Amino acid sequence: MSNTWYYTWAVLLLLGNLGGFTATVFGLPGTWLIVLFSALFTLFVHPLEGGGLTWWAWGGVLVLAILGEILEFAVGAAGAAKQGASRRAMILATLGAMGGSFGGSAVGSGLLPIVGTVVGAILGGGLGAFAGAWLGEYWRGSDHQKGFAVGTAAFIGRLLGTLSKLLVAASMVALATWDSFWN
Repeated sequence: MSNTWYYTWAVLLLLGNLGGFTATVFGLPGTWLIVLFSALFTLFVHPLEGGGLTWWAWGGVLVLAILGEILEFAVGAAGAAKQGASRRAMILATLGAMGGSFGGSAVGSGLLPIVGTVVGAILGGGLGAFAGAWLGEYWRGSDHQKGFAVGTAAFIGRLLGTLSKLLVAASMVALATWDSFWN
């Protein structure tokens, strides 16, 4: 493959991985898209001179994706679980976080196109987690105070979990980009 084609594909890999990063902002499995795109690139795209995205780098991307999932789950659930959240509250917090991310991004994009979209998605996800956890506890029959405590913990956990996963996703994009362009 010529250098021109190789670097065209490398740029497409970067754009696809940035799309995966963006999907992560919305609570979607964007880190796994990064893993998939990087695997396909490693498998099918090779420069004439050797190098390119190596399987070692892809393995690093995979390990980071697993770490991101563990961090998001552990950080996101720890606070709500510590407050005694019910299973129903945890499930509704997860669903609320996804819905809130999309709603928050829509509101944020109207205020400030790019930054507002990201901030809106993150805050909307936190508010959706709060609402879902509070509703789950209310539905279960818990009092308002416990629902508020569980909701607040879900909000904080969602924010910290999302930020943790975004740092991991950014590391994944950086690793794949570095190895595909400069290896």
